[in-house]
Amino acid sequence: MSRLDGRERWVYLALAYALLAISAIAAAVMGGDTPTPAWMPGWPVLVPAVAVWLAPIAWLHSRRDTHRVLVVGHYLMLIALAGALTAEHTAFMLFASAGYPLAIGMLPARLVMLGVTVTAVVSVAAQSSPGARGSLLSVIAAVALPLAIAGWYVSAEHDKRRRLVERLRAAMEENADLNARLLDQARSAGVLDERHRMAGEIHDTVAQDLVALIGRLHAAARVSDGPARRHLDQAAELARRSLSEARRSVRALRPEPLEDARLPEAVDRMARSWSESSGAGLALEVTGTPVALADDVEAALFRVAQEALANVAKHARATRTALTLSYTDESVLLDIRDDGAGFDPQKPAEGFGLDGMRQRVRRVGGTLAIESEPGQGTAVAVSVPAIPPAGQDDPH
Repeated sequence: MSRLDGRERWVYLALAYALLAISAIAAAVMGGDTPTPAWMPGWPVLVPAVAVWLAPIAWLHSRRDTHRVLVVGHYLMLIALAGALTAEHTAFMLFASAGYPLAIGMLPARLVMLGVTVTAVVSVAAQSSPGARGSLLSVIAAVALPLAIAGWYVSAEHDKRRRLVERLRAAMEENADLNARLLDQARSAGVLDERHRMAGEIHDTVAQDLVALIGRLHAAARVSDGPARRHLDQAAELARRSLSEARRSVRALRPEPLEDARLPEAVDRMARSWSESSGAGLALEVTGTPVALADDVEAALFRVAQEALANVAKHARATRTALTLSYTDESVLLDIRDDGAGFDPQKPAEGFGLDGMRQRVRRVGGTLAIESEPGQGTAVAVSVPAIPPAGQDDPH
C-alpha cells in the first residue's frame, strides 16, 4: 500500500464522520422530523448505528481490489442507511452526499457510475412524499438506468485503453532493447568494414611492395656471392615472412594458429606452448560439442585466452591455472582461472591488455567479467554468441 493510499482511506473516513456529525447537529437544531412508519426507528437511534457501520471504511479502502464483493456490499448498506436517515430528516441529505466520493474512492471502476446513480436515486426518493415515491422512482429509473449502463460502458472502454497503454509501453521497452541490439550490430558492422578497408590497404601497398622487394633481392642475389649473397638471402627470407604475415592480415586478420585449425585445437596448442614456456601447469577442458564459429568470434576468443594467459605468466605467480572452453546452444564460454597474486579490478590498469580484451569481446557482441582480489587469484569469464561462419546456417 502506497503512502498516498494510506492517507486517502483516513480522509474518506473522516469526511463521512464529519458529514454525519454535521447532519445530526443540524437535525437536532432544526427539529421537525419527517413522519415515518411506526416500525422505523427515529434518527437519534440510527445515527449511532451508522457511526458503527462507517468504522470499517479505512480497512476496506486498502482492500478494495481484493475484497470487492465485501466493499460493494458495505457501500450499498451504507447508502441504504443514509436513505433511511434522509427519510427521517432532510438534514441528513448532507450525509447522504458522502456516497459520491465514497463511490469514486472505493468501488471498482466499472461500478463507480452505478454507485453515484444509486446514491442520487436514494437521496431524492428519501425526500419525496410517500404517495409520490412510486412515480418519482419510475422517472428516476428511466434516467438512472441509461446512466448506469453508459457508466459501465465508459469504464469498460477506460479499462481497454489502460490495457492498451500497458501493452504499448511494453512494446516500446522491447523496441528500445531491439534498437540497442541493432546499434551494437551496426557498430560491429562498422568495425568489420574498417577492418576490410585496412586489409585492402595492406594488400595494395605493403604486400605489393614486399613482392617487389623480394624480386629485387633475388635478382641481386643472382649476381652476388660470398657474404653479400648470404645477407641478401636472409633479407629475402625476412621479406617473405613479412609478406606471409601481410597476406594473413588480408585474410580477415585471423591469428596464425587459426589458419589451419579450429578454435579448440588452436587453444590446445597455445596452452601447451604456454605451459612449456612458463613452466607452470595448465589444466585445459573443452565441454559441449564444438562447432564452427565465425572467424571474428574465434579470433576474439583465441586472443583473449592468449592475453589472459600472458597476464598470468607476467603478474600472477600462480601455481595452478585452468582454462575451460564451453560450447552451449546459444553461446560459447571461455573461463581462465588462476590461484595467483590477484589484483583490484576497480583500480585503473597500467597497460592496455584488459581494455583490449574487453574491446575484442564487445566487437563480437559478447561480455567479459573479471573477478579478482589481492592474494585470492583471478577469474576471467567470457561469453560470446555462437555465430556460425558466413554462408552457413546456424545449426541451432
